Amino acid sequence: MTRPQVNLTGIRLGLIDQSTVVKVVKEVTEEDRRRQALLDARPPLDTVLNMHDFETIARTVLPEKAWAYYSSASDDEITLRENRMAYQRVWFRPRILRDVSSVDWSTTILGQKSSLPLYISATALGKLGHPDGELCLTKAAANHGVIQMIATLASCAIDDILDAAAPGQTFFLQLYVNRDREITRKYVQHAEARGVKGLFITVDAPQLGRREKDMRMKFVGDDAGAEVQKGQDVKKDQGVARAISSFIDPSLAWKDIPWFKSITKMPIIIKGIATAEDAILAYEAGVQGIVLSNHGGRQLDTARSGLEVLVEVTAALRRRGYWPDPRFEIYVDGGVRRASDVLKAIALGAKAVGVGRPFLYAFCAYGQEGVERAIQLFRDEFEMNMRLLGARTIDEVVPDMVDAGSLAAHTVLTPEDNLFNQTYQPLSLAKFKEAKL
Repeated sequence: MTRPQVNLTGIRLGLIDQSTVVKVVKEVTEEDRRRQALLDARPPLDTVLNMHDFETIARTVLPEKAWAYYSSASDDEITLRENRMAYQRVWFRPRILRDVSSVDWSTTILGQKSSLPLYISATALGKLGHPDGELCLTKAAANHGVIQMIATLASCAIDDILDAAAPGQTFFLQLYVNRDREITRKYVQHAEARGVKGLFITVDAPQLGRREKDMRMKFVGDDAGAEVQKGQDVKKDQGVARAISSFIDPSLAWKDIPWFKSITKMPIIIKGIATAEDAILAYEAGVQGIVLSNHGGRQLDTARSGLEVLVEVTAALRRRGYWPDPRFEIYVDGGVRRASDVLKAIALGAKAVGVGRPFLYAFCAYGQEGVERAIQLFRDEFEMNMRLLGARTIDEVVPDMVDAGSLAAHTVLTPEDNLFNQTYQPLSLAKFKEAKL
């Protein structure tokens, strides 16, 4: 028998006698055969050299609905593109003639050891892209000492993810706050009881953005829906994102932070900070950290990149005497595709960086092996870039190693990121029905 499950609905499911489960054989459709043919034609994994490769391959093999959901961003998708371009406006100032025969890119995140200065950021509905869903991330992260953040809207139940973990494996929890706070309390306390080490409260989604690529696809079927909404009525005519987000509480406010502190001893991180003013409020609220994030460009379009906000935030905290403070960590997410991006964020004050879509695309394209390949690519890039930068440890990656003078100049000319331009899919317009002539 399997263990009871607890999810954000607050309903505890009973033990299941597997001998009573009726297995249904799914009919193989033409679409199934087409996708299998594409999977069989994938490039060999050892020829994948960067995160853009994973994105291109995922776009080819994914069902159209899944690709639309994963790749979409809000409105004109300007922030989605800016997240990537911001990194191109920061330039390195490498130091030379240092003994870099040995370099170490390991670090700690919320006091937890990590083999990389990044964590796997929460992304929803993994089973839209791979039958094993988020378990691909869990198993790969265990093999490489990387921290996984579990998404509230994961396809896999939180207990299934934690049951698949290796002994001592570290997890964080990303939380969308339910209108029913008792449901949220039970969910958070269950995660803490199961050993989750950090609570990342998403605060930039009182309403989900209009993600037009996703909205043009009607959400049909619930075979890969969010585990937390099993058995609930969901709106299915405005894309996947709208279908799975109806429970999120738009009344969430600063006054609620003491309540979260009262229900858990986990470190609390505010995810979705976009200004220095709110970073100061978060520090004064006594939380343990913030994530400078615009939700991967999926919420307020033309919001600034987390990297740009980072410069503003650290300066404002420093002016008030709040920074640096080992009890308060700053993270950035959005647009990261290379280890050099991570190092730029660290140089500007981030403790670590969240990486979401690249790992998602890696497992959509190749399953667990794809995630492991992605982690190895990051490791290889960290080794090379730290040597070339003249930094032997993450602590030696300091502000003087970057020139961020053009970061806030949104019209400055920079060399084009050709790989990103090739992988980005422009928005489409409304299409005519077939005309009867």
